[in-house]
Amino acid sequence: MTDRERPCSDGQVDAFSCREVDLKAFLPTKTIGGDRGTHITDIWGWTDPKTGTDYALVGRTDGIAFVDVSSPTSPTYVGELPQTEKARINSWGDVKVYEHHAFAVADNAGDHGMQVFDLTRLRDVTPSEQPVTFDADAHYDRVNSVHNVFVNEETAYAYLVGSSGGGTTCGGGLHMVNVQDPLNPTFEGCFTDPSTGRSSAGATHDVQCVVYQGPDADYQGREICVASNETALSIGDVTEKDSPVQVATGSYPDHAYVHQGWFGPEQRYFYLNDELDEVQGKVDGTRTLVWDLQDLENPTLVNEVVLDQPATDHNMYVDDGLLYESNYTSGLRVLDLGDPTQPTERAHFDTKPRGPNAPGFAGSWSNYPFFDDGIVVVSSIDEGLFVLEKPKQGL
Repeated sequence: MTDRERPCSDGQVDAFSCREVDLKAFLPTKTIGGDRGTHITDIWGWTDPKTGTDYALVGRTDGIAFVDVSSPTSPTYVGELPQTEKARINSWGDVKVYEHHAFAVADNAGDHGMQVFDLTRLRDVTPSEQPVTFDADAHYDRVNSVHNVFVNEETAYAYLVGSSGGGTTCGGGLHMVNVQDPLNPTFEGCFTDPSTGRSSAGATHDVQCVVYQGPDADYQGREICVASNETALSIGDVTEKDSPVQVATGSYPDHAYVHQGWFGPEQRYFYLNDELDEVQGKVDGTRTLVWDLQDLENPTLVNEVVLDQPATDHNMYVDDGLLYESNYTSGLRVLDLGDPTQPTERAHFDTKPRGPNAPGFAGSWSNYPFFDDGIVVVSSIDEGLFVLEKPKQGL
């Protein structure tokens, strides 16, 4: 579905349920390099500072697809980075960016490690050459399988989490890598919180690390990581990589699987999701947990926002006062943070057109809302890539 914008009208775009979100384009998995049986995983984005071209970096179960979305209604598949030769096809892949390099990992993938790819190579691909199969520019082999990677672009550190299968796994916690020289990543330390997680080591599922500028004066200017550790929220000060410090742990009695979260504006509130609470029947609808981190040493759960759909929640990000949630079978849900402790649903686009919005693991995996041109790109496991227009301000 390309070549023209398809507006959300009377709650629908073709077969897709929507509210205040228009469809710019939809590319099925097969059109971005996916063979039969290939599924879509995570997604990130990069804007070429020289050309201004926006690219979606779309995870597939066999690698990464690069899609030029600078013309949102006519995205083009530029090429792919297959997973490493020794790796096996897997259900989890993740990619993040520092300056003009992408860092790609895969979980339950055997000896995959972390691939490093110079994204400026995309600008040299002519239309007649598309799609190109690329190779990595560097390979980091201190770990094998990695569930997720986060890059703090302010400090040029990559945080590999959920590592397993060999190498320096750091017990599944933070495996900290200096990527200031992206083609020569350097291991600098581990951080774990043994009081959390389903194993004694304190495994981390996902993390956000920032140079903290929030309200807690004791930690301003420090590099703070807020980790989702299966059973609890874990806050660490990783400014000194050889001597990181556990700051605090926050949990709640009916947790099922503490999955992922993101700071809101001004770094006071942190929005958290729990991937299994809907599946286990602990809540009636998609739940977002609102934490007040005014005092980093005393994280306080201040609200639980439950939407009217029972879909399982997955990855979510905050941009310009809006919380973009990929909630699997109910697709992209956009919450307004005008009252930061009382997020309210403002818009949506359901990327899975058939079946109920029931708990389970199908539909939208993730999204990337940080482009400057008013679009959000969304990955959907069995469907492919969606390019959507952000909801308009002032609704």
